[in-house]
Amino acid sequence: MIEIVIHPENTKDILTQISTHLEGEIVEEWGEFTMTLDNINGKGKITYIPFDWGVNLLDFDITFYKEFILKIEADVYNPIRFMYNLEGYFYHRFGEQLTERRTEQFQSVIFTNKIKGINYLHFPKHEKLKVNSIQIVRKDFMNKSTTNVASLNKKLHELFVDQDYENRYMHFGELNLKMADDVRKIHKVKAKGMLRVLKIEAKVYEILSLHIQQHERQTSGKELPVSLSKQELRTIKTICDCIQKEPAQPYALGDLSEAYGLSQAKLQDGFKFLYKRTVTEFIRHIRLEKARHFIKTTDLNISQIVYSIGFTSRSYFSKIFKEKYGVSPNEFKKQITAKVNV
Repeated sequence: MIEIVIHPENTKDILTQISTHLEGEIVEEWGEFTMTLDNINGKGKITYIPFDWGVNLLDFDITFYKEFILKIEADVYNPIRFMYNLEGYFYHRFGEQLTERRTEQFQSVIFTNKIKGINYLHFPKHEKLKVNSIQIVRKDFMNKSTTNVASLNKKLHELFVDQDYENRYMHFGELNLKMADDVRKIHKVKAKGMLRVLKIEAKVYEILSLHIQQHERQTSGKELPVSLSKQELRTIKTICDCIQKEPAQPYALGDLSEAYGLSQAKLQDGFKFLYKRTVTEFIRHIRLEKARHFIKTTDLNISQIVYSIGFTSRSYFSKIFKEKYGVSPNEFKKQITAKVNV
């Protein structure tokens, strides 16, 4: 096990000091700093992106070949950290604690330390890691005109207004599969330059809002649905991912129930919990989103699109498309064409 001591004055310092210890290479483009690693210490990348008002992102997409502990001192730089574990696992503890707490896949942790405290982040070896970490520098964030922490619950409000770092706090989140979708969307951003940074920033704020919503739900006593285990929710998330990848398949509730070994009632409960939709409503939503994407990005006519996404009736498709988006598919296509020709 190798311990790396970090004395940061900002999040970029964390990336720089990790890179120095692991012999990585940092490249900067449009304010996005990426450390690439491919040596005896590991393979992958860690990305740092600073935004305005004290918000920044540190994103791990890496496999370490050795067991590492980051010993991060909370002195000059002591943000609130909102971490989400998309893949793999890691441990955290404060310097005063003897026992580590493990964060599993699809779980989150919120923590901040007292002034001059120590945060230990323990990463295993030979484990693919995808960890999204949002840091909030309180003094900067509280100067933002739209920041209104008075609307937060008591504990989070106390953390945000604690600009002298007098309090230590840690909160482990329950299984959150909705957050996984938003974290993946950051990895899928294809734009470059300023547009890329703006798109990622929008997603960072969405993820931050999900952290806050989950904290509110858990601290108010609202837990995961009792009818479903964590493993069953993971299975339902797998089903959701399959539908998103192949929306044209002829999905039926009974077939999904039999294929994945879950009762129809559990499938419905899981979809409602994760996406606030029944199975049928979720499938329809994904197909309509896919159709809108095809109209915007391809030369396919409406009939071709209808059948390519799994619908069998053009009239039914037109009806539900207009109900969802307020415009018919043909009208939407004309709007897109008009914009292109301007």
